[in-house]
Amino acid sequence: MAASAPLLFEKAHILCYRTFDIAEEINLERARKAVSEDTRRLKLSRENGQYLQLPNPPLAYELGRRPLALKDGPVTVDATARLFDHGAASIILRVPVVPGTSLEQLIRVADELYDSQALEDLALDLVEGVRNTIAAAVQEPHLWDQNESYTVIFAESIQGNPSAEDILAEADLARLLLGENGQTPLSRRESEAVTQMRFSYTVNDLVVIDWNSAFVYEPSGSGDIPDLLEIANAQLLEFRYYDERLDEHIARIHDEVQAKRHGWTRLFRSPYRTLTRQTLTTLVDLNEFIERVDNSLKIIGDFYLAKVYEGAVRRMRISAWQGSVTRKQQLLAQTYGLLKGDVDIDRSHTLEAVIVLLIVLEIFFAFFNVFAH
Repeated sequence: MAASAPLLFEKAHILCYRTFDIAEEINLERARKAVSEDTRRLKLSRENGQYLQLPNPPLAYELGRRPLALKDGPVTVDATARLFDHGAASIILRVPVVPGTSLEQLIRVADELYDSQALEDLALDLVEGVRNTIAAAVQEPHLWDQNESYTVIFAESIQGNPSAEDILAEADLARLLLGENGQTPLSRRESEAVTQMRFSYTVNDLVVIDWNSAFVYEPSGSGDIPDLLEIANAQLLEFRYYDERLDEHIARIHDEVQAKRHGWTRLFRSPYRTLTRQTLTTLVDLNEFIERVDNSLKIIGDFYLAKVYEGAVRRMRISAWQGSVTRKQQLLAQTYGLLKGDVDIDRSHTLEAVIVLLIVLEIFFAFFNVFAH
């Protein structure tokens, strides 16, 4: 490709993901029966894809076409829902890219989509419909007030069939991934930081992963890499959700301990019994959650798709969130041990008091019998 030739996208689309936490657990088989449309389980099609195992593959079904308001006029997008057994539901909006779109035009569209309120509203409306449809398949339904967003610019055909090296040399992918629509170029260091997580299997394909967006050039049209990025994004959402839940529970423990520390009722019964049971329930739920998330994808081989997925995990900082959840889980386990110890001590005190009372009563009745005779 000539150095001066513009980068024109002949066949491309933008995948906008909005992932919500809607339940503690989703029974995917029941959800499949509840959905009247055709459903499909995620299956990786790429060669060696069998080395990435999905023990309980997420379930997807089409939501039809919807209008999406953009600055240059409304566009029709294809909407898809994907359900994960660990309680996440992803809304995927497929925004078409007009053939012949230049990189500058694509940057403007991507910039708008990254922060589009219309897209947020449409995704929220669609996920509410999904919740109603699969209501019988979920445990402890809810809708967390936060969500995870991710955007994949997916190109199948670029004019001139450039190689991965050509695209990296000629296209300012950092501006595309950041949605930087201004005239001032990014610094070299910033551009390198945004595009450092990049992969190519052949000379003619390219994946560049940033924390909130990715560029995928895949002439084969395989959707495996966007699917892996979606799985990683759903995992990130779940760790963020449980991190907040743990913060709330730890704060509640502190408040209740402070409020009940000097209560007179603890002479007869520990004030922490209910709190101890709630803490144990939270720990059990958390263990089940971590197992479901960890089992959502298992790597059993060191090959290209595994490298892309591990790169996404690093770029999205999933390990940091997982570490935060693990540390708070350990803190909660230690707190549970202290609470249970307090409950056990108060129980033993109560038992001792009952024994003393019985002894006093026995002495009293003995004296009563003596004086009665």
